[in-house]
Amino acid sequence: MSQHSADILWQRGDQDFLGNRYSRRHAIRFDGGAEWLGSSSPHVVPLPLSDAAAVDPEEAFVASLSSCHMLWFLSIAASRGFCVERYADHASGKMGRNAEGKIAMTVVTLRPEVQFSGQSQPSTEQHEAMHHSAHDQCFIANSVKTDVRCEPVIAASSQP
Repeated sequence: MSQHSADILWQRGDQDFLGNRYSRRHAIRFDGGAEWLGSSSPHVVPLPLSDAAAVDPEEAFVASLSSCHMLWFLSIAASRGFCVERYADHASGKMGRNAEGKIAMTVVTLRPEVQFSGQSQPSTEQHEAMHHSAHDQCFIANSVKTDVRCEPVIAASSQP
């Protein structure tokens, strides 16, 4: 199996670490070279100690599930002869207490909207089945305890 890595770098500088007055802003570098600015969520650590413009772990978690689902969906659609023209998702995550009483990302909802082109258009049932299959095959969804829901927006243009 493959391995994946990310490098995280945070530095104190002249910040008051022991007084808990330090920025949570840090750099994230992925194994392919992409870099993100990371931070805690302002919902968890108030501004200015968090950076609202940076990617927080909760956002990255939601994005990871959404991206994995999309990549599987695109592969499945192509293998079934359906040409995807556009795929957009407005995914969201909800924090709450899990079964063990710990704060966790308890629900992630994907809301993919897919536009198809060409002669071959999937029926509503085929469209939903491709999302179901994508969810079943998504490595990230298979790795977490979070309830991952998919509520596809099926436009009239994706009907036969």
